[in-house]
Amino acid sequence: MNKTLKWIKSAGLSIAVASLYSAKVCAFDIIAHRGASGYLPEHTLAAMAMAYAQQPDYIEQDLVLTKDDQLVVLHDIHLETVTNVEQVFPQRHREDGRYYALDFTLAELKTLTVHERTKADGLPVFKNRYQGNGHFSVATFEEHLSSITSLNNTTGQNIGLYTEIKSPGWHRAQGHDISARLLEVLRQHNLDSADANIYVQCFNFDEIKRLRDSLNAKVKLVQLIAENSWQETPTDYDNLKTPAGIRKLQDYVQGIGPWLGHVTQSTPEQPSTALAPWVEAAQQAGLVIHPYTFRMDQLPAGISAEQLLYLIVEKWQFDGVFTDQVPPVKAFLTEQ
Repeated sequence: MNKTLKWIKSAGLSIAVASLYSAKVCAFDIIAHRGASGYLPEHTLAAMAMAYAQQPDYIEQDLVLTKDDQLVVLHDIHLETVTNVEQVFPQRHREDGRYYALDFTLAELKTLTVHERTKADGLPVFKNRYQGNGHFSVATFEEHLSSITSLNNTTGQNIGLYTEIKSPGWHRAQGHDISARLLEVLRQHNLDSADANIYVQCFNFDEIKRLRDSLNAKVKLVQLIAENSWQETPTDYDNLKTPAGIRKLQDYVQGIGPWLGHVTQSTPEQPSTALAPWVEAAQQAGLVIHPYTFRMDQLPAGISAEQLLYLIVEKWQFDGVFTDQVPPVKAFLTEQ
């Protein structure tokens, strides 16, 4: 018997659910999280190109602004965890000791070398990822966009973009409107359309509303879901998870992006694979569910990669997943 099917039965899941295991998945979006970030430094053009070769459905770009209002592909508004900025510009930090992309021009950022993500102590976040000495640089959104478009044209593929607006409220407080700048670029490329092969995502619900109501965005939008305790944005995520919150989301977005760690009813005292009611409500409301992040090197305790993918794809029937490693997800889908 297939080992995952054995696990399904040992976990006490229903026969009806277990029978889904052998069914072929009809539609499931694989989103390359920060490019091929499980193999090369995140968000670099090299990581984007490797992700493209792995053939996901979408490749993600997190966006922040430079001093001269250029959109660059970085996960954070800070630089020191993924570049050598401290060595190149040792005096350019703010009073908090952090180095902000917004304090540098694009030309200055292009002098930096991008490396594997590190923690505050300088050690890698994922110790078994890229350890080579290749040279990687900060890339612009235009570089990612044009490269993916060109590759689609030359290969006949149709891999989409999945773009996140980072810290829009903070950018505006600094005098820069990152959302307006993004829409300007999307419109130049005819991508501000519900039919375009792109999603735009954001953690800040006020910014999602602003995109629709004030900036007249037509592109597909996704509300990212965090925990209030993370203090990611002023958004009250607990409120968004209520029936009224789900109805409000329906007016603005096509989907939600929840953290995988909070999609179930599980507690330390009572482990469970049953979906949280608010996730079920979002599904019933017709919202696309794209959770983050499946990582082969950061699996939940006591569960294998195959078991987690079974839950994501078959039991929970999500519409896709963000992943640092595309190949194992594709392999799992191929086997179904």
